[in-house]
Amino acid sequence: MPALQVAPEKTYFVLEGRPFFYLADTVWSAFTNVPEEEWKEYLEYRRLQGFNALQINVLYQWDASVPYLRFPFRRDEGGEYSSFQIDEAYFDFAERLLELATQKGFIPALVLLWCNFVPDTWASQRGIPMVMPFETMERYVEYVVQRFKKFSPIFIISGDTNFGSQETVRYYLRALEIVKSIAPQALTTFHLQPQADLPEDILHSPYLDFYTYQSGHVKAEQHFPYVLGEKFAALTPQRPVVNAEPCYEGHPYGFTKENRFRALDVRKAVWQSLLSGASAGVAYGAHGIWCWHRKGAEFRGVEFSGEPLEWRVALALDGAWDVALAKFVIERFRLFGLRPAQDMVVTQNPEIRAAVTSDGKTAVVFLPSPQSISLKLNGTVWEDVWGVDLEERRFFRPDVCCRGEVVEISALPANHDYLLVFTR
Repeated sequence: MPALQVAPEKTYFVLEGRPFFYLADTVWSAFTNVPEEEWKEYLEYRRLQGFNALQINVLYQWDASVPYLRFPFRRDEGGEYSSFQIDEAYFDFAERLLELATQKGFIPALVLLWCNFVPDTWASQRGIPMVMPFETMERYVEYVVQRFKKFSPIFIISGDTNFGSQETVRYYLRALEIVKSIAPQALTTFHLQPQADLPEDILHSPYLDFYTYQSGHVKAEQHFPYVLGEKFAALTPQRPVVNAEPCYEGHPYGFTKENRFRALDVRKAVWQSLLSGASAGVAYGAHGIWCWHRKGAEFRGVEFSGEPLEWRVALALDGAWDVALAKFVIERFRLFGLRPAQDMVVTQNPEIRAAVTSDGKTAVVFLPSPQSISLKLNGTVWEDVWGVDLEERRFFRPDVCCRGEVVEISALPANHDYLLVFTR
């Protein structure tokens, strides 16, 4: 399978020379929790929707649903898993799942070291097991990269991590170096806690290929999609940016257990990310798929995440079609390498987001509600305007009035969220 690459412009991906929009589903617990027949059912449904990547934790997800069907390490003489002895059968099965996924056209995006396996992260400081000794970590990473490199995966070095000490950085930086020494063509990135910054040693490593962030599952932090998009797009060196974890559909509002994120919330997070600097792609998550939850199973993340939906119910949530539509729009209008253009928006509302393509020939505006807006032309004559009713997934022609350097668009008819695409 050909490897994904970074485009020369450093703002999007290419696959076999063609622009590639990264649309991943989040299925962290696949290797530990999913039977083969259920995996086939799942892959076929997500393939039908247009997803092209899968985010998977190579090891076990500490807050997933249990019991695990498989575990990556063999038990020691005391019956514990603390020896970190690789269970070959576990990785044999993981290979089988990856074979099935790549046959369907999915790119695996594999997390090597979730934060609980590395010292001085928020998870290891809370006592969530199991921190690996440094030499064990090196052997494990070498083993995984050697075994899975034939699938041309993305290697996500960290999972939900912060960087609590220089020792934390040493672990992750060494894992990054090992990946590139064994699989130099594989793209690499870090999955971060929403508030985390990349340490300078990692930020400036020649082995880091693109940035990801998570805007998270706390209701009060749903400005993070655009705030973090702008932040990572402004980093030096410039790299493609992906929001790898917007709010999961069906997930409660973080600790409060009041209400759950709906398809509307997901659409808003996705489009605000894409138009604020995270234009290389986006991930989707359904609360019940990432942990592969079955009715009656124990869910270890209930304190923050509440009770998940049963996995088949979560699979059918409507928001997955909305993020698939985002991929269609990006590809249909060739919106690769979008750059934030908030100066276009006269209306003072930070939730309205605007971006333009690098050649300046196409502009895109996201409206979270059907309000009248004014946009600055800045000398550009837009020859064609399309509207997309994101809730109904319908294309239409909006009413546009040009008044000198300002385009005015009257209030749209339904109480929905909208996308406007201007071309010349």
